[in-house]
Amino acid sequence: MGTNLVPSHLLAPAGTGSLDAYIQEVNRIPVLSLEEEQALARRFHEEDDLDAARLMVMSHLRFVVHVARGYSGYGLALGDLIQEGNIGLMKAVKRFDPDQGVRLVSFAVHWIRAEIHEFILKNWRIVKVATTKAQRKLFFNLRRQKKRLGWLNQDEVNRVAEDLGVKPEVVTEMESRLAGQDVGFDLTSDDDESSYVAPAAYLEAITVSPAEAIEAQDWEDHHHQLLFDGLDQLDDRARDIIQSRWLLEPKATLQELADKYDVSAERIRQLEANAMKKLQAELAA
Repeated sequence: MGTNLVPSHLLAPAGTGSLDAYIQEVNRIPVLSLEEEQALARRFHEEDDLDAARLMVMSHLRFVVHVARGYSGYGLALGDLIQEGNIGLMKAVKRFDPDQGVRLVSFAVHWIRAEIHEFILKNWRIVKVATTKAQRKLFFNLRRQKKRLGWLNQDEVNRVAEDLGVKPEVVTEMESRLAGQDVGFDLTSDDDESSYVAPAAYLEAITVSPAEAIEAQDWEDHHHQLLFDGLDQLDDRARDIIQSRWLLEPKATLQELADKYDVSAERIRQLEANAMKKLQAELAA
């Protein structure tokens, strides 16, 4: 399936102003009903009807925008993320089987994310290798030097550093970056798209700010500490009952604890209930 399935102005938004117009335009495209989606998918696969495929793609462009916005925190332009996501959407339409009992949107999300993830990782790889003009110059020069010299010893590092006018440690750092290898994750080892297994999620969309994440973690740590403090207030038997019934795996049954303490299962239940009340009071304090 080629990019001619979708008008170019809908496939590849560029620039802030045109991006806003693009989003408004795709949001006006009607969403397909289940029956319409099934009929179009069959027309495409049984009759090779590209118009049917085009309608399926266009009706889901708004969904690509929604997914792409979740990755806006990675420092890449939203328009670029949308464009990559659109490519994933077209791949999904090509492979969508209407007889599998799922909606296209559920099937396509994995392909959309996979293309966005690949785009992010490729761009992050470039950034990690060379972030400044000086590093980019060193990157290309050092690659030529390494093709001739192989892995550099200290004397060669010093000689390259002198030739390029940088410190030896800078050469060593760049050499270690060049030694890193990107690993493809979209295709299997034989690079055959027909055997592709779509990843559900390799990167998480950034939906919580760092401040909110820290606050949530602090709140969770606080509750954990209250729980431990509450356990310390219990006697040994009550603490063991709570831990055995709620905190350890496999969890003990009432009868197992009754046999351990030579009391009835009902008595263990009462002790457990009393201990839980004390813990709840400690957490609410």
